[in-house]
Amino acid sequence: MTKKTRRIDAALKAKIALEAVREQATVADLAQRYEVHPNQIYAWKKQLLDQAARAFEAGVGRESEDAREHEIEKLHAKIGQLIVERDFLARRSGR
Repeated sequence: MTKKTRRIDAALKAKIALEAVREQATVADLAQRYEVHPNQIYAWKKQLLDQAARAFEAGVGRESEDAREHEIEKLHAKIGQLIVERDFLARRSGR
């Protein structure tokens, strides 16, 4: 019998990591309650503490939004290029 891999969303990971940081319950208790390995909780806790300062950096939201818009523009350009190529190849093949 195989065990299905469980996907844990980012919100739940953050909740578990915050509970581990607060130390209101032991990592072993949290692991048992949420059915995850204690080492995973330690990793999420470390990641939360390492990247917590980024939440307060100036312009973080703006940079990610600008990068997202730039990526969307690139994808739209690629879509346009692929449509032109498809139409060209369709005409050349006699369709």
